[in-house]
Amino acid sequence: MRTQVVIVGAGPAGLVLGQLLHRAGIANLVLERHTPDHVLSRIRAGILEQTSVDTLVAAGVGARLLAEGIPHDELAIVHAGRKQPLDLTRLVGARVMAYGQTEITRDLMQAREASGQETVYAAQGVRLDDWQDTAAVVSWHGSDGVRHSVEADLIAGCDGFHGVCRASIPAAAMRTFERAYPFGWLGVMADVPPASPHAVVYAHSDRGFALCSMRSRLRSRYYVQCPLSDRVEDWPDARFWPELKARLDPETAAAVVEGPSIEKSIAPLRSFVAEPMRFGRLFLAGDAAHIVPPTGAKGLNLAISDVALLAECIAEHYAGGHSKGNSVALAAYSDRALRRVWAVERFSWWATSLLHRFPEMDGFGVRMQQAELESLFGSVAARTAFAENYTGIAFES
Repeated sequence: MRTQVVIVGAGPAGLVLGQLLHRAGIANLVLERHTPDHVLSRIRAGILEQTSVDTLVAAGVGARLLAEGIPHDELAIVHAGRKQPLDLTRLVGARVMAYGQTEITRDLMQAREASGQETVYAAQGVRLDDWQDTAAVVSWHGSDGVRHSVEADLIAGCDGFHGVCRASIPAAAMRTFERAYPFGWLGVMADVPPASPHAVVYAHSDRGFALCSMRSRLRSRYYVQCPLSDRVEDWPDARFWPELKARLDPETAAAVVEGPSIEKSIAPLRSFVAEPMRFGRLFLAGDAAHIVPPTGAKGLNLAISDVALLAECIAEHYAGGHSKGNSVALAAYSDRALRRVWAVERFSWWATSLLHRFPEMDGFGVRMQQAELESLFGSVAARTAFAENYTGIAFES
């Protein structure tokens, strides 16, 4: 088999990249180790920056997003029982959109199938046989039990934090940076109207962090900070709903509609970056290269910005008649992507540090956190900086 670009991973990052390359006339093959049903079963993010919306529209999958997505012109932060709205459009002239990642993935899968592009699901034992010399070669075991391989000009590693692409890189060639946080997020999905249908609510309290978000007008997503030692079984619905309300301001708490959870999970929080994001003919994007804590809803948006930039670099590369993977555009990808990655990592780390209760925090740390929140409540400049980062930093040119 032969193609121009092999994309490992059929999550949103890999599928968006495939669509953008297809629309640029660049042949690509997507490999995914899971089944389509498994890919669609993943419960993930649901808040999109405007640049992410624009990228999905450019990829040809924006129709349902624009019709069914719910614009958010505000967000709100709760501290000491008070709620401070941040008017995003007034502060920075931008907004975000609520539209579930599962729906994004569904739209991308349908568009790819309709276009006739090839995706290999249930590809087991994916191996990068070469990515540094004259050709890139990827192999896998198919559902027929036969080992298949494909030769390509380039490989895009969009296969997540635990994927094969980053793991294939020699440790000496890569530098990693990581911060693990001493708590997790207990997330609950319920088919009830959201407490705040037009703004995500972030809450800081003595009991810990809480978040009110949504996936649709009839499906809510809520989170509370919890110890890493907790298990889902420790949080029956009868415990979760009162704890959520206790961390909110009275108005938002009163608006919470309780209902049976349809999904419940505990996720640890970490910050992680691998440098560089290019190794010969192999390019990393999304969670394969970096992880951000979910505070600020940046993970999916950062992955989309990676592949939008990578698609631009690959298109420029082929426009110059190259095939050997050494064009100026491709050489610049890692540095350009990492400038944005670190800016987003900083915001997500700062927001996480600001809004959560840390087990080791002493009295001075508590007072500094309170002072920072009071500054955010009282300063238009501080709220503007928050809104600018929340709605999305401009793409690196």
